[in-house]
Amino acid sequence: MKNFTSDSLRETYLSFFESKGHKRIPSASLIPENDPTVLFTTAGMHPLVPYLLGEKHPAGTRLTDVQKCVRTGDIDEVGDDKHCTFFEMLGNWSLGDYFKKEMIPWSYEFLTSPEYLGIPVESLAVSVFEGDDTVPRDEEAASLWLECGIKPENIYYLPRSANWWGPAGTTGPCGPDTEMHIIRKPKCSPECNPSCNCGAFMEIWNDVFMQYNKTEGGTYEPLKQKNVDTGMGLERTLCIMTGAKTVYDTDLFEGAIAKLNELTGKGYLDDEETTKAYRIVLDHTRTATFLLGDVKGIVPSNTDQGYVLRRIIRRAVRYGRKIGLKDGGLNEIAKVFIEKYSGVYPELKENAAKIAQELALEEEKFSKTLEGGLKEFNKVITHIPGKVFPGKTAFRLYDTFGFPFEITKELAEEQGFDVDKEGYEKAFAEHQAKSHAGSEQKFACGLADHKEETTRLHTATHLLHAALKKVLSEDVAQKGSNITEERLRFDFNFPRPMTPEEISAVEDMVNDVIKQNVPVVMKEMPADEAKEQNFVGLFSNKYGEIVKTYSIGDFSREICGGPHAASTGELGKFKITKEQSSSAGIRRIKAVLIKD
Repeated sequence: MKNFTSDSLRETYLSFFESKGHKRIPSASLIPENDPTVLFTTAGMHPLVPYLLGEKHPAGTRLTDVQKCVRTGDIDEVGDDKHCTFFEMLGNWSLGDYFKKEMIPWSYEFLTSPEYLGIPVESLAVSVFEGDDTVPRDEEAASLWLECGIKPENIYYLPRSANWWGPAGTTGPCGPDTEMHIIRKPKCSPECNPSCNCGAFMEIWNDVFMQYNKTEGGTYEPLKQKNVDTGMGLERTLCIMTGAKTVYDTDLFEGAIAKLNELTGKGYLDDEETTKAYRIVLDHTRTATFLLGDVKGIVPSNTDQGYVLRRIIRRAVRYGRKIGLKDGGLNEIAKVFIEKYSGVYPELKENAAKIAQELALEEEKFSKTLEGGLKEFNKVITHIPGKVFPGKTAFRLYDTFGFPFEITKELAEEQGFDVDKEGYEKAFAEHQAKSHAGSEQKFACGLADHKEETTRLHTATHLLHAALKKVLSEDVAQKGSNITEERLRFDFNFPRPMTPEEISAVEDMVNDVIKQNVPVVMKEMPADEAKEQNFVGLFSNKYGEIVKTYSIGDFSREICGGPHAASTGELGKFKITKEQSSSAGIRRIKAVLIKD
């Protein structure tokens, strides 16, 4: 097999698909557009969903890219050999153009040709969909692999759980996939296959064939536009091609490790705890650098993407302290990553000053929190009987010292304690109930930090959302929004243009609630409780156990980060100025508020 650097692997992949008639497209933002189901872009397909559903892409029907991605579901596992929060996904796309008979031979060529990856054919295994009662076995994919040269004994038929993609919701485009695996060692048993966890197989690539549409009745109809969607993780493939044990042993982290050695006087492999701390600092700083430097760059906050970013930075600070990294150290590591990646992602260098400023600010804030909270934590844990850290104590650390629950949990677990999460949530909820009046007062005062026009328009989006559900369908859901000082823009799922009568009905309904001057009531509560009370949540898998909820009488109930007007009477007259298509299956409303 050929030896690669990260740069040469990216270029080899993109050049190969250019030779097959594909156009290179740039990586999309890490902040998704019109997708409230995820906080970040977690896969290469996210930015291309409208085109997979039929919209015409300006670059044509054959595309290839390297998409930057962030996944934080396993953030607590970062530090081991496998997990990262940031990664890059190599991909190529057919939007109703070629299909299996082209893609599978291309996959084989890229994997095995000495000009490209040069993997010996005897080291490859593939899996295909075994079929079920609704969709037949994918014999076409298996036959194509045989024609390419894959041995019959290295072709595995696996169930839907292993070799099927989609739909993204309950209905929509979906289809079988074929996965390519490196054979790393002998099978653990005759029944062993690529879905086994024994380590005999490692996935390197995945080709998804979107050839069906799942209907509301649960049947699968052939799609008129059949698509190909592939994904090859750059980091994992780089490890395979270089023989590296982990992503931290590749050129992606080489410079950052050297800088961390210099700043701490330690070595990456000094001992198990040091290695774990190094990996957390390196991974989290890289992710924070990309989030802060993104074209839609976010900043640390207490809600949504900003909350995740804050948690990532603070976790890096805490583990940096363990290995002697002083204040300002994260910025030095970030500079290395900016230099390493700016040739591929120039926005990092363009936003270098912002990255430095926000990292320094967050590190400074957290250093004070960490110092006081750690002293108190170490004092109280010595007096706790048994091995359960009380929820009330965890809440007191948060309420008095600003010590995040996640860090209390990590520290307690390191000393062999479980944490009473339910007790923490109960204490939090009780505190909120007692200080509810004060909370509302603080919230009202906090509106001075937001422009009045955007605050009023933000509140109007809640009324619009609720009215659309009532006039059109309960299945209507927000798919994106954008608010300026002049107008609101609201995207939602709906299969057709609204009629003039429906538009008027929505306007009348919103204006009726405005005329009633209904109070906007904010309460903080555990996410599970909010769901039980039927609050609409735009981000169902966000970080943070406690959420802000906003009620506008019985008309609107949503989980949201704010800000909002104190009552609907402040809004003025609501007027829809445009209703149009945003993308396939997504409509867009633009509206304004006219002061009386």
